Amino acid sequence: MPQNTSIAFTPLTIGPLKLKNRFIKAATNEGMCKGGVISKGLAAFHERVAEGGAAMTTVAYCATSKDGQTFVDQAHLSTETVQDFKALTDAVHKHGAAAQAQITHAGSFTFLPKDFSSMKPISANGGFNKFGVMTGRYMKKKMDRNDMDDIADEFVRAAIHAKEAGFDAVEIHMGHGYLLAQFITPFYNTRKDEYGGNIQNRMKFPAEVLSKVLDAVGKDMAVTVKYSQTDGKDGGNTVTEGIEIAKILQSTGAHMAQLSNGLNVESIDTMFGNPLPTTGVKPKNLIVRLGMMLQPKSKEPDREFTQLYSMEPARQIREAVDMPLCYLGGAQTMDNVNTIMSEGFDALGLGRALIYDPNLINALKSGSIRNSGCTACNHCVTLMYTPGGTACVEEGGHKGHAPELNTIPASA
Repeated sequence: MPQNTSIAFTPLTIGPLKLKNRFIKAATNEGMCKGGVISKGLAAFHERVAEGGAAMTTVAYCATSKDGQTFVDQAHLSTETVQDFKALTDAVHKHGAAAQAQITHAGSFTFLPKDFSSMKPISANGGFNKFGVMTGRYMKKKMDRNDMDDIADEFVRAAIHAKEAGFDAVEIHMGHGYLLAQFITPFYNTRKDEYGGNIQNRMKFPAEVLSKVLDAVGKDMAVTVKYSQTDGKDGGNTVTEGIEIAKILQSTGAHMAQLSNGLNVESIDTMFGNPLPTTGVKPKNLIVRLGMMLQPKSKEPDREFTQLYSMEPARQIREAVDMPLCYLGGAQTMDNVNTIMSEGFDALGLGRALIYDPNLINALKSGSIRNSGCTACNHCVTLMYTPGGTACVEEGGHKGHAPELNTIPASA
């Protein structure tokens, strides 16, 4: 059977990093860090993706500090986690792939226990914290200049720890409603100072964070950004702002931007291209329950998943900037891959399709298949916070590993 000769299987350079092909495992919160442990399960998950042919796999949702976590069962980057992360990156490197750490801070989007962190989380705005209704954190603190300096330093330290752990890249999360997105979106940022108002002002602090991380590690690691090209809801950012964000990221020096969409609560169907399942699932986790509860309620039928559902805004952003861009959203077939490449994107991110089949890239390259078996049912999303973590429930999909592996340190 002839090997696939698509440009997607050719090398790509982003910053100081050379990737063997254009396929990147996008960050999809694995739910495999029970009690904050960087586990053997997490390492096995990413090794499978690397062995399956992806050029780079992204470890999702690594908080810049314990206080920056959304929940207890989440990874964070510090001196105490470097050794276990190193076991993970070593496993990925065995297969000729790169490892990327997604770094983020929750801001007010936190569901930590009351005795775990501040009862008044930070955000772009102060006042009532709608997420705190579920945890007793009813108010949030408007960040001042000192807070911004402290958080920027947190991102820098997290990036340095990622480098120490053997990661080849860091992805700064500026999307989906976490702290940096709380500055970017008008749903959370109504400040009247230089960090509020138009999109240029709302991007000032996120751009500062990016600049400082680039200064600290950008010569040795790729520094990428994930952001929401639209908020997916009336009153939020549209592709007009999405284009301006890309221009600011380019001028600041980001090595690549991954184009995501939507917000965790306000427009989760925009993020995934369709809603979370509402039947057969009763998740215990507060975040998933909140997302399911707050999905748009209307007489209209649920949004139906379509392949390449984010292409329209992404194409406009591609036309507006020269920086490397990674397309994300509904790529499930080899024809989709070829379309993404023909539109001028430098890389493509895959999430659910690689959860369904970690060996997808090898199979596409060999020509043994042309289509993923993933149906975008989103049940994998609701499994993130179960003992076993992210896995596929579909027939033929990868069922994951034993839940106890998610409690054992990766280096043990």
